[in-house]
Amino acid sequence: MDSISITGAKIYFEIPIFGGIPITETQVNSWIVMAVITALCLILTHNLQVRAVTKRQMAAEWIVEKVEGLVRSNMGEKFMGFCPFVAAILGLSAFSSLSSLFGLYPPTADLNTVAGWAILVFVMITYFKIRTNGFGGYLKGYTEPFALFTPFNVLSELGTPVSMAFRHFGNVVSGTVISALVYAALAAASTALLGWLPGVLGKIPFLQVGIPAVLSIYFDLFSSCMQAFIFAMLTMLYISSAASTDEE
Repeated sequence: MDSISITGAKIYFEIPIFGGIPITETQVNSWIVMAVITALCLILTHNLQVRAVTKRQMAAEWIVEKVEGLVRSNMGEKFMGFCPFVAAILGLSAFSSLSSLFGLYPPTADLNTVAGWAILVFVMITYFKIRTNGFGGYLKGYTEPFALFTPFNVLSELGTPVSMAFRHFGNVVSGTVISALVYAALAAASTALLGWLPGVLGKIPFLQVGIPAVLSIYFDLFSSCMQAFIFAMLTMLYISSAASTDEE
């Protein structure tokens, strides 16, 4: 099918149950990303030794050490159990955004993807707040410092997943849009400036050579990894803050 969902992803086909469940490009590419990450994990952790003797095992240990250091420095020792979750967030976000380098529609350019992650984090934040303060204390927190502030505190709480989702989504989509606009502008400029050249030479978009690659380095590489890091950092800080007074 050539139809497009409201988030920009193509709808490949629909499952004819419950009125038709659409299978979108985002879902297909998300499964591709998860399959790649799973395969990478299996490769890196295959035949591990007590003492690292292969570059593959050294790479696996380096990744684990970096994630553990990140969690320990931002959440504390008692939150080390979150290492797999934080690693999953980092890996899914980075690989999803980097999939655009291979001509795929990045799942992070679909608001449904990052909104789902943000809602999951919000549920975890709420769980730790209730666990820390009790349900009554959790509700009381919305009335502080005065009961008059309750509507604003509720909006602020609901704004957490919204801001996390739109921050990630906006940066990925803006990079895609800017790259497309610059690419089209360079093609038009090339035609206007060099279209007078005879034959095939006048049709070659010379100005598109090089500049899009530079933009790709920033938007597809640097920005993708940076947004994954920011989302993971916000996740760690919000959860640790929600459980900051929890006594184990």
